[in-house]
Amino acid sequence: MMRAVILDGDSLGTDLTLDEFSALPIELIRYPATTPAQVDERIRDADIVLVNKVVLNADSLCQAAQLKYVGVLATGTNNVDTDYCQQHNIVVKNVDGYGTDSVAQHAMMLLLNLATSFVPTRQQVKQGDWSRSPFFCLLDNPVMELAGKHLVIVGYGTLGQRFAELARAFGMRVSVAARPGTDAPDRQPLDTLLPEADVLSLHCQLSPQTEKMMNAERLALMKSSALLINTARGGLIDEAALVSALNNGVIAGAALDTLSVEPPPSDHPLLNADLPNLLITPHSAWSAKDARQRLVQIAADRLNAFIAAG
Repeated sequence: MMRAVILDGDSLGTDLTLDEFSALPIELIRYPATTPAQVDERIRDADIVLVNKVVLNADSLCQAAQLKYVGVLATGTNNVDTDYCQQHNIVVKNVDGYGTDSVAQHAMMLLLNLATSFVPTRQQVKQGDWSRSPFFCLLDNPVMELAGKHLVIVGYGTLGQRFAELARAFGMRVSVAARPGTDAPDRQPLDTLLPEADVLSLHCQLSPQTEKMMNAERLALMKSSALLINTARGGLIDEAALVSALNNGVIAGAALDTLSVEPPPSDHPLLNADLPNLLITPHSAWSAKDARQRLVQIAADRLNAFIAAG
């Protein structure tokens, strides 16, 4: 029987049992979390490694002489040295499509909060500005009506397509930009679409071609009234450039579910920006229990198919 380890089981939430893996013909050890210093020892004798965000680099992978399979309990595989795995016949399988609705609704929630200035308006109500107002309503914060606005999407897989459906339901016009570094003759380049975008939403994976693609130069191409949404990877954005753009009115607002370092240090510039037009959620767009349970089931099914084929 093959030996399997889950390196960061609790990162999927302690409300999941992970029984789907326990039912497979494997000897399973589940670790709630694993530090970088613990990786080598914990995978050394494993045939199968299941991992969410723990980094598996070449130095660690070479310690696992009998490793045959890495199951990434997420969509992105940037925490695994896939080149090393390919060179050493280690199968790597990720999970895609599990959180489409959860992430798309989170992205729309971020957009609606930005478009309606929900956070600063709620703060006004809590601090008594409405009660003290001589009028029946408060009109101090800008509100964007989404109907008729132009949404530009980068990354048009299942997530991008689902978010486009939601946006069209609000009456938005949707364009899909070609990712930097790709040849997509049927799509306009991102730099061409940015000056026309009222909203830019990122749904692509992080790669050498997309890292910091939203830099100071591209942010400067956008309208001063434009909004930026990122529920993909924090590394897609030059975070220092974004802080500067928000402080200087280059764009009107940003809402992020991911940052380039997670968990972020307490002195992260975006966490300390304290801007009413900046919303940050803690990488929770995927966190609906339905989505997480679906992720585990898909990962278990793919591992089972690998075992059966071997």
